[in-house]
Amino acid sequence: MTATLRVMLDQLVAPTDPDLELASRELTRGLIAGAPAGCDVEGIAPAGPADRPVEVPGLAGVRRTALARRELAAALQLGVGAGIGGGMIHSPTLLAPLVKHDRMHDNDQTVVTIWDLGPWDDPGEWPKSVVGWHRAMLKRAVKHADAVVVPTHSLARQLGEIAKLGERIRVIAGAAPQGFAVPVDEVGRRRVMDLPEGFVLLAGRAAPTDALALGFAAVARAGLDLPVVVIGAGDAEEPAIADLAAAAGVPERNLHVRGALGVEDRAAVFGGAVTFVAPSQRSALPWRVLEALALGVPVVAASSPVHDEVIVDGGMLVDASADALGAALDEALGSTAAVDRLGVLAADRGRAFSWRESADRVWQLHAEL
Repeated sequence: MTATLRVMLDQLVAPTDPDLELASRELTRGLIAGAPAGCDVEGIAPAGPADRPVEVPGLAGVRRTALARRELAAALQLGVGAGIGGGMIHSPTLLAPLVKHDRMHDNDQTVVTIWDLGPWDDPGEWPKSVVGWHRAMLKRAVKHADAVVVPTHSLARQLGEIAKLGERIRVIAGAAPQGFAVPVDEVGRRRVMDLPEGFVLLAGRAAPTDALALGFAAVARAGLDLPVVVIGAGDAEEPAIADLAAAAGVPERNLHVRGALGVEDRAAVFGGAVTFVAPSQRSALPWRVLEALALGVPVVAASSPVHDEVIVDGGMLVDASADALGAALDEALGSTAAVDRLGVLAADRGRAFSWRESADRVWQLHAEL
């Protein structure tokens, strides 16, 4: 008899966030590759356009719901199962049928995932509807989820203070995309993006918790006359980010702001960076830090519970101040030997994360349940 793990793949049909889409796809690929004997993986996806099929090689099948993603999310928030049914259900997000079920007799189990505690920690930076949905779904998870997955132990502690989940909180990390590497046409890609060579790289939006202002101040304090590239900016945020840079003392001629990039373009950008600066202290998995580590890019980061746990000795962790980050930048780029050493440390730490290992832990979790 075959045991089927059913994975919610709404992000592959109607993505709300590029990182959630990537996590859903990469985790599913890992689950398929690591499926134990007698087990397979099936997808559950909302109704969607014909030009956006769910394409993950090795899926035993994809069951489409009658509702599109937005309507499905609303139904699940109200506790309507939306015809999804039971069995072993794993969701890479909070979107899942969090309803009463019988794990003991029917072998039904539902596991959901939270990557970012922003809707609870910094609700003012999120749309009210998104905050309301996340909070409502967590309340449903407290009642009905068999486990809630978070990517770090520090986030597990925080979530435990927000919701009474007890031992149902499990830690399973994310990773850089499988095979993430600087492409052979990296120089050409950077030219197309109109980017210079040898720059300090930051990532984030103009929101205060992304701390770009602190990152710019650190670059200015270090006295680095280097280009500064920002990726992941929101739509129409370039003027606001330029204002933050100017206020910190980064010359306009040195600043290059780009929005969300595809995986290969992002890898090409990392390939041209001399260091990656991570000033944010958000309670969320730092996806770009994981990518910098995977590519062996020197990392200078503001110390935080999440950064301390993810980076460990793979980069320079200092106080979240312009003086401390600036001094660390100056030290990191002070010599070729320092750059090389930090690159080696980053690459060593980057090897600690893989989607295949994360998928194996998901299979183990469902087996324990």
